[in-house]
Amino acid sequence: MYTLTTFRSVPSFAVGHVRDLRVRWALEEAGQPYDLRLIGFEEKESPAYRREQPFAQVPVLHDGDTALFETGAILLHLGERHPVLLPHAAEGTMWTFAALNSVEPYVGNLANLVAFAMDQPWAEAQRPVLEEIALKRLGQVDDWLEGRDYLAGEFGVADIVMTTVVRLLDGMGYVERFARLTAWRDRCTARPAYRKALAAQVAQYVVDPVAA
Repeated sequence: MYTLTTFRSVPSFAVGHVRDLRVRWALEEAGQPYDLRLIGFEEKESPAYRREQPFAQVPVLHDGDTALFETGAILLHLGERHPVLLPHAAEGTMWTFAALNSVEPYVGNLANLVAFAMDQPWAEAQRPVLEEIALKRLGQVDDWLEGRDYLAGEFGVADIVMTTVVRLLDGMGYVERFARLTAWRDRCTARPAYRKALAAQVAQYVVDPVAA
């Protein structure tokens, strides 16, 4: 049985985007049950937790005596255990790293600027710079998807990671500029395992709302 550690509560803007969603989704795709261990923000800096996650972040996955942090590492570990998640290992690993290293930093910077910093005097000048590189990366993924349903040919962990990356731009209109990328995102988020994982995360924070 797997045990997934995540936060007990998060700010409302983070609901549906906490990175444990990636692990929940993968476990649902693999048909694997898991337990949750919920921690508060005050616990993440404790010496005991820092021995599991030195950067005081979530998620952590316990697989027996093995504790893993970093969602890319967790998903590739699960892919080794459950081949349905990594049907083409080399290509799936390649695109998992691409999502985390070549796309997420630029998409995340743009998403954070638009969502949280546009009231700052420097934001208007910075926005075109961040848009240019993020749109370039999205366009490159869109080009790759020509003739492909999924990044590595068949659905796998790379699609899980990349979907959660492009979803950082939900409601901003950037992804919708690219037809193949939009169709791929919609294909991934229509999967029953995604819907179940997302509903579970959202329900967790509805049941245990964030204190003001």
